[in-house]
Amino acid sequence: MASEEESAVKEPLDLIRLSLDERIYVKLRSERELRGKLHAYDQHLNMILGDVEEVVTSVEIDDETYEEIVRTKKRTVPFLFVRGDGYVGSNFQLFFDATKRMSEV
Repeated sequence: MASEEESAVKEPLDLIRLSLDERIYVKLRSERELRGKLHAYDQHLNMILGDVEEVVTSVEIDDETYEEIVRTKKRTVPFLFVRGDGYVGSNFQLFFDATKRMSEV
């Protein structure tokens, strides 16, 4: 079991370190979202994800009705290298839920 010091969150990158080998959600620029298993990362937030589901959302305006048309494209990729300069944010809710459950035991 990891020591308390190893599992402590002292800086933002610690959240990512604690999410290694876990499935995470990553929001990128250009309305791209990724869900996959985090295999590696660096200080620039470049990441290698495995078993990735990518969702790209685009909004178009109909020329006649001026209505918004929302389109989503999905694809699955076995391994994906994600450049850190496109990173917007992540959801670590699963990590927080697991931590809460562990503290209640």
